[in-house]
Amino acid sequence: MLELGKGTEILENIGGIETIEDAWALFRAKMGDTELAKLEKITTEKALLKIANSIAVCRPDRVMINTGSDTDLETIRALTIAKGEERALAMPNHTIHFDLAQEQARIVDRTFYIVNPDEKISVLAKKILRDDAHDYIEDKMVGIMEGKVLLVGFFNRGPAGAPATIPAIEITSSAYVMHSADMLYRNSYHTFDQQVVDTGFFFTNLHSEGPWRVEDLPNARVFMDRSWLTTYSMFCTYAGNTLLMKKGNHRFAVDLATYFNSGQQLSEHMFITGFNGPGERSTYFCGAAPSGCGKTTTAMAGDLFVGDDLAQMWIADDGSLRAINPEKGIFGIVNDVNWDGDPYLMKVLREKGQEVIWTNVLVDDDHKPHWEGSGEEPPTKGRNFQGDWWEGISDADGKRIPISHGNARITVRNEAIGNYDRQAAESPAGAHVKVITYSGRDSDTMPPIWVAKNANHGVVIGASIVSAATATEIGVSGVRRQPWANAPFIPGALADYMTAQFELFNSAKLTDPPILAGLNYFLTHQARGGEGPGLLGEKRDVKAWLGWLERRSHGDVDAIETPVGFLPKYDDLKALFHDIIGKEYPRELYDMQFSLYIDKILARIELQEEAYGKEENLPATLFEVYAEQREGLQAMKAEFGSVVKPEQLGG
Repeated sequence: MLELGKGTEILENIGGIETIEDAWALFRAKMGDTELAKLEKITTEKALLKIANSIAVCRPDRVMINTGSDTDLETIRALTIAKGEERALAMPNHTIHFDLAQEQARIVDRTFYIVNPDEKISVLAKKILRDDAHDYIEDKMVGIMEGKVLLVGFFNRGPAGAPATIPAIEITSSAYVMHSADMLYRNSYHTFDQQVVDTGFFFTNLHSEGPWRVEDLPNARVFMDRSWLTTYSMFCTYAGNTLLMKKGNHRFAVDLATYFNSGQQLSEHMFITGFNGPGERSTYFCGAAPSGCGKTTTAMAGDLFVGDDLAQMWIADDGSLRAINPEKGIFGIVNDVNWDGDPYLMKVLREKGQEVIWTNVLVDDDHKPHWEGSGEEPPTKGRNFQGDWWEGISDADGKRIPISHGNARITVRNEAIGNYDRQAAESPAGAHVKVITYSGRDSDTMPPIWVAKNANHGVVIGASIVSAATATEIGVSGVRRQPWANAPFIPGALADYMTAQFELFNSAKLTDPPILAGLNYFLTHQARGGEGPGLLGEKRDVKAWLGWLERRSHGDVDAIETPVGFLPKYDDLKALFHDIIGKEYPRELYDMQFSLYIDKILARIELQEEAYGKEENLPATLFEVYAEQREGLQAMKAEFGSVVKPEQLGG
């Protein structure tokens, strides 16, 4: 169980600022009249003490308050250039940021939850005792901002007034981090105090990149103090480790939903997007996928884009499930973004008019960015994530160095996207969610789409995500279990989080529940009797899959019932492929994609049962669903054999 305010408040203990009077004395010593006047507008004493202790610990030369004004934003942009954190590109308002070469993904091996003695956390996470974290922070962060400017920004993770919106403070010495924060989050300087009153709490994030040296990376750490809703990051440059309002604060939001709003709220690693159905109907989806598994692409395949990464969800008074995006921008993987699959995003990247921060791509001699999978002719030389680059360059092991890092990113505002649904994104009422999908990089087992038979089976689909590792995490490889695609961000016991899932989707208050479905467009030819690792289908096919789910959520299409869920019928998909993406969908391809390979699915269930069997206090419902599915699959195998075609089941 999570207890807020338990144990030593590390920042205050090291900083030594305990009273508001002492805080203002320090502010007057470090800030000029202009910045003091800005800070005087903030009246939340706990927030002021957090800022004061950050100053006392980090010892910057000066302090700047970011109010979100045009003047402040221009100052921050100029500071990124002056510090060398960003460089201007040929396109107006486009800049390039390079992380340290050895830190271009999340440092999962050096990311820890700060825990009190005897406090349990997820078996999928790392922990550090409070006293040990205190000593490390005191050793490494005291004086870390000497010679630098400490930047303070006030933000909302979500639209003001939404039940699941949470205010946050970003404190950093990195102008790039603050620049990114202003593109990705809603500046709440003018409403921060009221938002804290409405919410009852706020998140605090303290970061410094330090001297920006490779030799400091062994000392890089990300600490998350669950008890005090405070994150610490030191010697880091990659946004996933520095922009702590993103995945750091998402972890806190998961905690709060699990332990204080169980059965009423969820905090998920999900996109939010809307699809237009027959007539005037619009249907909103949420979808979970591990980072690097097509979540942004899927989100933008919709007609009404709301968000690509995170979703705060709650049961509304009308019995519907609602969702908001805590962000207002995209920090998305750019590799494989191209005109065929991502036209909306390509317009932002290649046409004038929008602000873009590029990260770890190649920049040619004309100051134009390039990336893997763009569909464009690559340059023969330039500078990229590892230094000077030329065609044919290889690393020390003789492996080709690509033009962009596997985790190369772009940062853009959502409002720049052509299909952005501003009304839904900024409404405190949230988007009405009718479909939830769960997906990973599954090359050989599950079909492209299947719908859960009931709420419990749907929760189990989320619990059973398996995915090949991607370039988003340093030092991670192979095929891994990825429960709900949220596993890296679940602080507490997995049993508690799973219980919260079952409670919400079975809640009597949820009178208009969404359908829960599996989504997988990573099946390969070789997994279905063909040759080669290429995808069995095309990237754009996802629009047809999601189109079927839209119809299914409204009862417009029938389905084939199987032990693992409902499958689409061929005639329905054939029509949707034609109507939505103007493509023929041959029966042969349908049979390859939707045949059930029973032994593979049974092996997947066995994998999950074995892994979950090592966890404590998991809901019995999980194992009951697995047992029900196994029994049904074995009976189907006895009747039809190990490979069952949909036509054998009425498809």
